[in-house]
Amino acid sequence: MGATHPAHTDPVVARALGHADVVAPPTYAVKVAQLADRQFVTDPAAGIDYSRVVHGEQSFTHHRPVVAGDRLVSVLHVDAVREVRGTAMVTTRNEITTEDGEPVTTVVSMLVVRPAG
Repeated sequence: MGATHPAHTDPVVARALGHADVVAPPTYAVKVAQLADRQFVTDPAAGIDYSRVVHGEQSFTHHRPVVAGDRLVSVLHVDAVREVRGTAMVTTRNEITTEDGEPVTTVVSMLVVRPAG
């Protein structure tokens, strides 16, 4: 296992490196994106059976680190829906910002919705 960077646990080190507070690991953004994706997938208007959803792929574009005290907002966009042999592939994009609108991370995910039966 790799060592944790001091900026992730020590506010003095984080501030010395120019951050407002301790820095979250880059993968922290996945939790925010998953919550937004879950709202979409479980919305009856989307017509998706959550038990048939498989995670396809995911990419991150980090605009700046997430730091302790950030209040994050995620806006979910459905960028594409494609169907191949009854399987739907839904591409979503989560634009994660601070409450003030400062870009933090863009998360693009592809969800695979398997057909019934």
